[in-house]
Amino acid sequence: MSRTLLDQWKEIAYDEKADRGQLQRFWGTYFQIEKEIYEQLLANPEEEVKGTVKELAERYGQEVLTMVGFLDGINESLKEENPIETMEENTVVSLAFDKERNRIGYGKGYYDRYLEKKEGLLTAALAFSFQMREKIPAEEKDVALQYVVTDEWIMGEKI
Repeated sequence: MSRTLLDQWKEIAYDEKADRGQLQRFWGTYFQIEKEIYEQLLANPEEEVKGTVKELAERYGQEVLTMVGFLDGINESLKEENPIETMEENTVVSLAFDKERNRIGYGKGYYDRYLEKKEGLLTAALAFSFQMREKIPAEEKDVALQYVVTDEWIMGEKI
């Protein structure tokens, strides 16, 4: 069985054999790259960020494993997480929310089925304002979020 992209990233990022100076230089460089990616994303907030891991790496001028590190870093911030453990170069990543509080997931309905069983549960997502769209495709069975909290505002229902 071959190692996943995430495993390969972790071997580099958390190399126990590297000395402290090497790891500090690695993370210093990585955090600068991460900052630059965020700056590019924020420079064009209306554009939907979507593509394969490899396409996004090319788009932001990074190695695939660096993009995997970026995606791993933001994964827990997303309401619908990326399949980070099994992600391959051709895995499509989309990080969009719309102004009706729908979100783009992976089309399997896990989130919606879970919420159907949890009546009264507050639903919210954290997002960057650049992820918002006027409208995204949503089906009747899709459960809209009650709140979307971004770096610029909070949108939601009154309680």
